[in-house]
Amino acid sequence: MSYPSASRFPSIEPQLAPIGIFDSGVGGLTVLRELYRQLPNESILYFADTARLPYGTRSNDEIVQFTYQILAWMVQQGVKMIVMACNTSEALALETMHPQFNLPIIKLIQSSACAAVHQGRRIGVIATPATAASNAYRRTIQAIEPTAQVWQVGCPELVPLIEQNRINDPYTSEITGYYLSYLLQKQIDTLVYGCTHYPHIAPIVRSLLPASVHLVDPAVHVVTAAAQELDLLGLSSSKAPMPTRFCVSGSPQQFAQSSVQWLGYMPVVEPVNWSEMQLSVGPLGFSD
Repeated sequence: MSYPSASRFPSIEPQLAPIGIFDSGVGGLTVLRELYRQLPNESILYFADTARLPYGTRSNDEIVQFTYQILAWMVQQGVKMIVMACNTSEALALETMHPQFNLPIIKLIQSSACAAVHQGRRIGVIATPATAASNAYRRTIQAIEPTAQVWQVGCPELVPLIEQNRINDPYTSEITGYYLSYLLQKQIDTLVYGCTHYPHIAPIVRSLLPASVHLVDPAVHVVTAAAQELDLLGLSSSKAPMPTRFCVSGSPQQFAQSSVQWLGYMPVVEPVNWSEMQLSVGPLGFSD
């Protein structure tokens, strides 16, 4: 099988091309806000695969297919870089397909793992079930620091609760406490948000942990890595950005309404016809 080819950049200066960022839903907005803070001159294309969330309970084959389709579509949109805002996609799909895309793809797990080992040696990770089962965080952290101990907990209910805007629901605090209880028994000194949705419930998490436990927000570190890569490649923009382009595979209205509290404004959201995206790259993202 061969992969479909695509031009790396649109017919504008490469520095002015947008950065692509994707997630299953509103979780990637934590990364988007950090992009706004650290890289205010960059234009951004944000894609949320809301029609198929949550990813964390999907099969490996589904996640590989979804991730390839989105990456291929983003290349077609002319992005200059892709920032992974979905830990599950990175953990299960990126390694096999990264070499097939001729543009920088910035990884969440690697940057978060580096940050974690600078904070402690008893490291807990809360993540989606798929990310936790992949052992991606343990492998990456221990490759950097073999003496680190890592415990991972799959949290199947957190993403749906956040997407349903139930952050202030007492049940959300209750179930978060349940997920953290195992890590508290292990006396962790560092906790990694292994899903970009989870910083949305940071006040709950902080209230349930001892003050001595360090928190690692992947958004901060993946955007720092993106900034360094842009500088290295000479792709940083020095001009004012275009308005962020938001695209979703599900309901634009629902995503817009859900994201207001995180963005501080009502975004204009475009629907993406997923059947057309599938046809453009084939049923598995490959062409014969």
